[in-house]
Amino acid sequence: MVYRSPGELDAPLSPPSLPRPQRVVLTTPQHFDVEYVINPHMADNVGSVDRSAATQQWKALRAAYTALDVSPLVVDGRPGLPDMVFCANQTLPFYDPTTDRRGVVLSRMHAEERAGEVPHYAEFFRTLDYAVETLPDDLEGSFEGMGDALWHPGRFLLWGGHGFRTAPAVYDAISALLDVPILLLELKDPDYYHLDTCLCPLNEDTVLIAPAAFDETGRALIREGFDTVIEAPDGEARHQFACNAHCPDGTHVLIQEGCDGTIERLREHGFVPVELDTGEFLKAGGSVFCLKQMIW
Repeated sequence: MVYRSPGELDAPLSPPSLPRPQRVVLTTPQHFDVEYVINPHMADNVGSVDRSAATQQWKALRAAYTALDVSPLVVDGRPGLPDMVFCANQTLPFYDPTTDRRGVVLSRMHAEERAGEVPHYAEFFRTLDYAVETLPDDLEGSFEGMGDALWHPGRFLLWGGHGFRTAPAVYDAISALLDVPILLLELKDPDYYHLDTCLCPLNEDTVLIAPAAFDETGRALIREGFDTVIEAPDGEARHQFACNAHCPDGTHVLIQEGCDGTIERLREHGFVPVELDTGEFLKAGGSVFCLKQMIW
C-alpha cells in the first residue's frame, strides 16, 4: 500500500471517494516568533517578527476562510511554543469514508523545540471526540503530520513526503493504521523541507508543484497521480512559498500575494487566486498551508 515509483503501480489505484473537509483549525499567533533556526528560511530572521503585523495577517487568513464558508475553529497558542501557529504539522487528521470514523494521528516532531506542541493538539482533538492515534512505540523516526502527509482531494489516498522531517518507514505504519494507500515522494532540496512547501493538490485532477523539490521519479509519480501538473516558477516557490497555498473548495486558491507567475498559471487553468500577505510567517518558513489544518 506504499508506492515509491510509477513502476510499482501495477494497476491504477481506485481508492474510495473522500469528501472535502469543511472546517479549518487555526492557532492564534500571540506567541509567534523566530527564536531558533530549524529550516533555511529562519536563518536571518531570529528576533525579526512584527507580532502586530502577524496578528493582522492571521486575521485576514481567518476572514478568507470564513468568506469561503469554511468554519474556523480557533486554538490558542501557548507561551514558549513560537511555531505552534503552524498547526498543519502536529497531526494528520483523517476521515474513513467506509466507517464514518474521524481522528488524528499524532506527529513526532523532528525538532526538539517543537515537541511540546503536540500534546496541546491531542487535547484539542479529544474535545471534538476525535480518535487520537499514535505511531507504534517501537517505530523509529519522526513524522510531521500534514507538513509531509497530504490528502489527495476527493480520494482516500495520501501523498507522503520524506527526506528532511519525516522518516519513510513511518508511512508503512500509517498505511497499516488507516488502511490507506500512500504515494511516497523524496524531497531533495532543503528549501523545500516539507512536502507542503512544494506540492499543493488543488482538486482531484490538478496539482501545483515546485519541480526542483523532486527527482525525476518523484515528478513521474506526480504526473501519474494528477492529469494536470502546474509548475510554479522556482523563485516564487522557493522564496515566496507559492506552493504552500491552499485550495479549500476546488476553485479558490489562497496564496501568498505577489506570486505573479504562479497566479497567472492558476488563472489559466480556471482557478481563482485569493492573494494574502503572510510575510511575517514567511520569516519562519511557512505560509497559508502551514497556518491551517482542515478537518472533517
